[in-house]
Amino acid sequence: MGALISLYAVCEYPDVFGGAGCVSTHWPVGEGYVLQYLQHHIPAPGEHKFYFDYGTETVDSLYEPFQLKADVILREAGYTESVDWLTIKIEGHEHSERAWRERVHIPLEFLIGQY
Repeated sequence: MGALISLYAVCEYPDVFGGAGCVSTHWPVGEGYVLQYLQHHIPAPGEHKFYFDYGTETVDSLYEPFQLKADVILREAGYTESVDWLTIKIEGHEHSERAWRERVHIPLEFLIGQY
């Protein structure tokens, strides 16, 4: 649930956290309640960045419909795709530390630049 707590941290404490790397976000928890939360608590665009990704295998295969709704919320809030937020669907990846290790460079580069 690290992605959800990271999202929450930016929304609740936008003066402390500038971005969230939400890898394999478990959107279905609470039957999608997190989307309602996001819609009402997302900070103003321009000073914060959000990265989301999900795979197509195991539990990650359930995430796409929720992520598409999250993308609409971000867009309607004024976030600019590939600037303020980035969502990536990664074919063949599952919800596992191995899969996350293979792609950790993507959110790091998006959120903080080259490392």
